[in-house]
Amino acid sequence: MTEQNSVQLKGVTRANGNGIDNPAFDFEDIEESGSNKLETKRRKVRLGGYLSKVSRPINATEDYIKAHSVIFKSIVLGILGVGYVAYFIAACVLDFQRATALVVLTVLAVFAKSYELIKKYKGDRIAECCTPLNTCFKSNLRWLKWVFLLVVVVLLVCWLALDTSKRPEQLISFGGVCMFILLIFLFSVHRAEVMWRPVFWGLGLQFCIGLFVIRTQPGFIAFEWLGKQVQTFLNYTIAGSSFVFGPELTAKVFAFQALPIVVFFSSVMSILYFLGVMQWLILKISWVMQITMGTSATETLSVAGNIFVGQTEAPLLIRPYLQDMTKSEIHAVMVGGFATIAGSVMGAFISFGIDPSSLISASVMAAPCALALSKLSYPETEESAFTSEKNIKVAYEQNILEAASNGASASIGLVANIAANLIAFLAILEFINNALSWFGGMVGFPEITFELLCSYVFMPVAFMMGIPYDESFTVAELIGTKLFLNEFVAYEKLATLKINRLNGLDELIGGERQWISVRSEIITTYALCGFANMSSLGIVIGGLASICPSRKGDISSLVLRAMITGTCVSLVNSCIAGKIQYLYLVIRDVTIHSTPDTIRFTILGSRYDSLTIYFTKWDRRQIFFLGKKLENTVLFSFCISLSKESLDKLFKTMQFN
Repeated sequence: MTEQNSVQLKGVTRANGNGIDNPAFDFEDIEESGSNKLETKRRKVRLGGYLSKVSRPINATEDYIKAHSVIFKSIVLGILGVGYVAYFIAACVLDFQRATALVVLTVLAVFAKSYELIKKYKGDRIAECCTPLNTCFKSNLRWLKWVFLLVVVVLLVCWLALDTSKRPEQLISFGGVCMFILLIFLFSVHRAEVMWRPVFWGLGLQFCIGLFVIRTQPGFIAFEWLGKQVQTFLNYTIAGSSFVFGPELTAKVFAFQALPIVVFFSSVMSILYFLGVMQWLILKISWVMQITMGTSATETLSVAGNIFVGQTEAPLLIRPYLQDMTKSEIHAVMVGGFATIAGSVMGAFISFGIDPSSLISASVMAAPCALALSKLSYPETEESAFTSEKNIKVAYEQNILEAASNGASASIGLVANIAANLIAFLAILEFINNALSWFGGMVGFPEITFELLCSYVFMPVAFMMGIPYDESFTVAELIGTKLFLNEFVAYEKLATLKINRLNGLDELIGGERQWISVRSEIITTYALCGFANMSSLGIVIGGLASICPSRKGDISSLVLRAMITGTCVSLVNSCIAGKIQYLYLVIRDVTIHSTPDTIRFTILGSRYDSLTIYFTKWDRRQIFFLGKKLENTVLFSFCISLSKESLDKLFKTMQFN
């Protein structure tokens, strides 16, 4: 080629036969020389040395802190402890009554921590000192067991005689407990293999919890306070749901009012798992049930977890052990899931207007009863590999933000499942009612509905729970709705009955009952508290089979029995509540209005809002109760039971013209 315009074009060559190399684009003049590379390297070395000198004190400080981490941790904890003590004293001095809850929580925390420290550092020595006593106890266990059983039976008979002398109708609820236990025993898989220790201890723990919550003032106040705190806590959901959906939708539409509570509660529960609070609480509850009832560590841990989480989440606590569990243990795990409700779903029920303290106590009472009846329905005939809790470890999460996010994300499926089931089952219910009405109309009975059929089928069950005869048909409808549809629909209908009572509607309109008594509401709340329904069968099979595919056959064969047993647990729960529960309230104010024919007492209290009681002047009989909503009724003075004798005594103390 020739040179033109002072630019020389060199010969063209091919590189690898796939293209053309043009040497005109080789920029030798800008290539970095060896001296420049050396200079750059020296600069990097000098910069690294400078940074090393600057960071040397920081590294030394970090190493010192790591070497003395125990001391620094103790100092920080000491400062925090002193700060909390100062805060605690200031709160008590300023207003001790306001700080009562803080005092109780502090005492419980101190007791729990003291117990752990004593067990850790002095547990072996204490166990060694108690060895002679333990040996003596074991050697005399046979006759001590019978003496203890005799004392319990005598005390129970005396208590029943004294407690039901003024309210004999409560014996019906006790008969209901006996009826359900007898039915489960008759349909037990291995009646001859039943171990009665977990049965009696489970029912005893359930009864003691119910007695403490319903009858004693400390238990009543504690669970009433806990229920109000849970309700207040769940109301924080409004801040998030109002921002996302707007205040109008949040206030009026169910999907934007109740379902966001599930998301919020699920996220909070995940955070509590990260902090180890839930694991600690579940382990302590399972320890109490295990040492009294003698059940294995795995099934007890799962059932205890069901108090707080759902029927598919609780088995995750024992996921590594499911494949080695016996059939009886797997049955107990499923019964625990069917007999309780998850905390997130409980929040949605509370938003309906259901009594929070009754829901909380029902879920707690159901745990020991679930183990008791599961061992009655499917007794243990195999050797369990998990008789000691030392073989069980509970997993902990790693990051609090990840825990909160995972909890919220995990609730999406639950929220979608709830919404989808409500849409489907309410539509199915409407279709069934119209179909039954159409078929009934052919023979002159167009009023036949699914609820009407349930009211007759489950009326004896409701009556044996302690529901008055005239209200038992309405409660039977709710029980049938819960069993064949789901608990959401049933609780929504119960909430409607409660709202009607609070709004002062007539008891009967067009022959249809508009509300039930407060006592019946409480008993029904216990009866509906559980996931035992037909729609949950597939959820349990799918959830447990995905956790442990090798046991899918056993799970499928046991799930129907477990659901029926879980239903009986809820019904026994309601019978216990019916036996213990009677209408009582804490008097706050009494207003009297008299006419020539009727005297009306308006009693304002803090347990069941208020009751307006009507009497005739001639025989002083109670005609009916009319509840009205009352705000800020938290002042306690004294308690009365609304029996005829107490009401007559109250009546005589009133002055009227």
